[in-house]
Amino acid sequence: MDDMDHALIRALRQDARAPLSSLSAQLGVSRATVRARIDKLRSAGEIVGFTVLLKGDVARDPVRGLMMLGIEGRGADRIKRQLAGLPQVQAIHATNGRWDLIVELGTDTLEQFDRVLDTIRRFDGVATSETSLLLSTLKSGG
Repeated sequence: MDDMDHALIRALRQDARAPLSSLSAQLGVSRATVRARIDKLRSAGEIVGFTVLLKGDVARDPVRGLMMLGIEGRGADRIKRQLAGLPQVQAIHATNGRWDLIVELGTDTLEQFDRVLDTIRRFDGVATSETSLLLSTLKSGG
């Protein structure tokens, strides 16, 4: 990917439904170039889909946080399955370094958030955890 592809992706992250004419004006290239770049990025697997952010998505889950988990033994696959079954879990990320998994959580209240933290901490194989509440979001979507 070159600078033009990165600029196009940034523009699409701001508005995935932006018309080709708007994208071409923003990037200073023709509509045909924008279309060709999008097609190339999709066929190369760089763009795997487009999404819509709804008003309800923003208002949903006002209490959000990241829970970092240290897992002992060989329980990671089981713990990932257990996490995936919790409706409060929005994403599960494998990582390197001190933590094995980073879990994005969202609930309606602090009490619900506390309960889901307690539930996860009780999973067999969760050795350590650390949680950070998300206070504000400056940029979302990559």
